Amino acid sequence: MENSDVEDALAAAERSFEQSPENIEAGLDVEEAELVQLRRACRLLAAASRLLNDGYYTVVIESSFVAIERSIQFRLIHDGAMESSEVISSHRRLYQRGAEVGLYNEAFGTRLAELWNQNRTKTYYRLGVATEAQAKAMHELASKVHQNLVNGSRVRYECLC
Repeated sequence: MENSDVEDALAAAERSFEQSPENIEAGLDVEEAELVQLRRACRLLAAASRLLNDGYYTVVIESSFVAIERSIQFRLIHDGAMESSEVISSHRRLYQRGAEVGLYNEAFGTRLAELWNQNRTKTYYRLGVATEAQAKAMHELASKVHQNLVNGSRVRYECLC
């Protein structure tokens, strides 16, 4: 871009990620990779709840999908079914992996993957318009999945919800 303000903003953003961490987000100052994923899910759900009340339905849907995925990753790492350094690049593969290790059955994992595939893309890329009912349903689903996965762990007390 030729706009110097935009160039300056890009440079500032790049520098911000190169600096030593200061003023870390509350609750995310943990060392264990599983707890980082768990608490990210908690924070996403809390943010989605606030945004739902303000009518930001697209963001709520997006945050809900990400909260589900962070919750699944939490349990995969917690249960030793995934290394903290491992990267699963496919949403479908993450949902399948959860089913493979018994976090839920295969049919549920397939339904999650299809829900993501059929609907998340539509609202994210504005091929469909997000509604209040969709946002509420996704937030409820994400909250229930999160709570179920947290309750099945040995570290329920680490949840920030």
